[in-house]
Amino acid sequence: MKLTTRSRYGTRLLLDIALHSQDGSPVPSKDTARREGLSLKYLERLIQMLKQAGYVKGKRGPNGGNVLIREPADISIGEVARILDGEEQVLGCEGDVTTCPRAAVCLKRSIWDDASMAMYKMLDSYSLADLMKDAYLCPHNPPQEE
Repeated sequence: MKLTTRSRYGTRLLLDIALHSQDGSPVPSKDTARREGLSLKYLERLIQMLKQAGYVKGKRGPNGGNVLIREPADISIGEVARILDGEEQVLGCEGDVTTCPRAAVCLKRSIWDDASMAMYKMLDSYSLADLMKDAYLCPHNPPQEE
């Protein structure tokens, strides 16, 4: 499994929406991009992927923006990583002999497969709601006001 900027920034995006739409109001993408220090163009690509997966919906108009479709407690960080990064294994061979001629008999591959599964299990144990609690408790990184 690889954690790319897509999963890291996507998690930050979802967290920002969750923290700034407590009353259900939409959170403008440009505000999230500013607060998180992310490119608006890149953020919009992530939003599109998360919309297609059923995590976010957009509202148009002068008071438009993004809202979460699911409750933060029902969004696991592992799910977000799978949606944005795919389920690529640590090694990437996954027994595919076209990638590695030794993959079918590789004694170490099972270790890497186990490591990948352990990473997903750990990420699945955390929800967006857990990150929200951490954001409120962390004195060095309080939620920013608009």
